Amino acid sequence: MPKPLKKSRPLAGLLLPSLFFLVLLAWASPWAKAQEGPGPGLELSDGPARPAGLTQAVIESLVSSKVNDRDLAIAALAQDQSEAATELLRALLEGGLMTQRASQGLYLASPEGGYRELISGQPLGDLGGLNLRKVGINNRQRESLVSIINNRTLVSPDLAVRRRAAAALVASKSLDPELIRELLSKESDGQVIRSYQKILAIETLGREGAPEEEVLTALNFLGDNLTPEARESMRAYAESENPALAAAAQGAMARQDHQLQHLAFFETIFFGLSLGSVLVLIGIGLAITFGVMGVINMAHGEMVMLGAYTVWALQSLLPGQAGLALILAVPVSFVVTGLVGAILELSIIRYLYSRPLETLLATYGVSLVLQQAVKIFISSNNRSVETPQFMSGLLHLSDHLTVTYSRLYIIGFCLVVFLMINLVMKRTRLGLEVRAVTQNRAMAQAMGVNSKRVDTLTFVLGSGVAGMAGVALSQLTNVGPNLGQSYIVDSFMVVVFGGVGNLWGTFLGGLIIGMANKFMEPINGAIMAKILIMVGIILFIQRHPSGLFPQKGRAASL
Repeated sequence: MPKPLKKSRPLAGLLLPSLFFLVLLAWASPWAKAQEGPGPGLELSDGPARPAGLTQAVIESLVSSKVNDRDLAIAALAQDQSEAATELLRALLEGGLMTQRASQGLYLASPEGGYRELISGQPLGDLGGLNLRKVGINNRQRESLVSIINNRTLVSPDLAVRRRAAAALVASKSLDPELIRELLSKESDGQVIRSYQKILAIETLGREGAPEEEVLTALNFLGDNLTPEARESMRAYAESENPALAAAAQGAMARQDHQLQHLAFFETIFFGLSLGSVLVLIGIGLAITFGVMGVINMAHGEMVMLGAYTVWALQSLLPGQAGLALILAVPVSFVVTGLVGAILELSIIRYLYSRPLETLLATYGVSLVLQQAVKIFISSNNRSVETPQFMSGLLHLSDHLTVTYSRLYIIGFCLVVFLMINLVMKRTRLGLEVRAVTQNRAMAQAMGVNSKRVDTLTFVLGSGVAGMAGVALSQLTNVGPNLGQSYIVDSFMVVVFGGVGNLWGTFLGGLIIGMANKFMEPINGAIMAKILIMVGIILFIQRHPSGLFPQKGRAASL
């Protein structure tokens, strides 16, 4: 006796894990950035708004158009050791200090956006009538400010502040070796100590008449440091007339090249995984519809395009709420593209089953109609989608290896969607019916399965997943009417290479093709890389017609 079909579980409930995952990442990403400390932008504390050394005479010198007057103001503020004075100097360095010609008032960029009046600390609303201008500085004053701020932050009790200051001092030209040695003798943190040692090593290589033994020690140390300053300091010694120094410099630079190659390899893997994740998201829906119904859906790319436009539409309806709009776009895009897929299946595809070439032509015509409809009712120009704050920025894994938060989110989103689809296929009545129809449609009908209903729901599911893929893709590229056409061929390659109708095959196939693209692009170019990958897949299919994971039942006979 066959096992009874399990009770259906609502598909809407399976969207909750993805929403929970996105909300968790939205909370965790700013938290991780907070652990790293403030970035290069201006961060103002809640301390006193006005430094004690900011007298009226200093204000007049600071807003003066004369360079000498600003020199005097900077020197006066350098004598004030308060936190407020440090914030003011940092604002001057980073272009966040503004003045008004008429009143000579000073205004600081606020972390919440806009500006605040320096003396009173009051935020400003409408800036239209204030006629603000930036308090400018020249390169010499900029170097002086960097030195002043670094010297203050190098002795900060906050470890994160000291680490950033020590790392920034490596690139500074105003080095004080005696100060660095004094700080090194008192420092206990390994990361700050390495920064100080790097500074002293660079100073040794740049000092005329440095003893050969010290130069060799510095070259050996800098060979394991990948900063541009370290490499530049060794370049002159690589052509030295002293054979020992030249050999040491060339060996150190060769070690740097070897490490950079390893980092480039890992960076390529990361970009390949992010591209592969997009291909997996697009290919999952195609694998479901092609595996169950045998439909070659050329309008699948337009479902991706509609999902991307859903993000743009929600961000237009919720200005200033890019993060909320993106999170809402996940279920909304699933519903929108799922409805479009249902209309397409009920009105056209239902009458073309068992005729794959006719479904190809019909869906290709539908794709042209959808593209033209977007051009008419929205625009033929690309639309830019705003990246939410929690997805912005870089995660620094090392000095020369950084990954973007947006691509990390896309990789995580791909995993969540893939697991959700597996749950649907393994744990719900719809999934059981889909697998039954895939293996033997006639037998499934004999067991009471409504195959037409399964076909419609399967097409809704595949189209909805394509819409969610468009949400992810909107964070990597501009949104336009032809967005889906750029990925439709790749998605078909993923499905065929992985095995028609097999989700695990689609998953592995997408990741393999994505990484192969990224590894071949630097060597052969983007177009040639795609051609070579397509030729490789054709040769692979010649020996393994069913792909990596052959599908059983009805799909195997397509």
